[in-house]
Amino acid sequence: QVQLVESGGGLVQAGGSARLSCAASGRTFSSYVMGWFRQAPGKEREFVSAITWSTGSTYYADSVKGRFTISRDNVKSMVYLQMNSLKPEDTAVYYCAAHETRGYIWRPAPRDQSVYDYWGQGTQVTVSS
Repeated sequence: QVQLVESGGGLVQAGGSARLSCAASGRTFSSYVMGWFRQAPGKEREFVSAITWSTGSTYYADSVKGRFTISRDNVKSMVYLQMNSLKPEDTAVYYCAAHETRGYIWRPAPRDQSVYDYWGQGTQVTVSS
């Protein structure tokens, strides 16, 4: 059973930084795409970033490009989201998600949340102005 556990959220001042972590367990993730999504109050959940575990290829939403960096640690089975220059509009619950590709090569990585097979419980990030 795949389990994803996020951590690292909290209250951050605008312009500050935070790093989210996602501990992935239950499988070997070499054939997975890992994604970060977020949901702000009153809004739909939206794509933030994704990384192809095997190649390390990364993808970003335009709203976070240049400010956020996704990475993974193969040894620890961890996925990270480094968030810099945070803005109040980044306030949301952030979710880690995993999609088993079953050999399909995604270029770019999927941004549709319905594609993802597993989800974490989410971690709150609040950016104060």
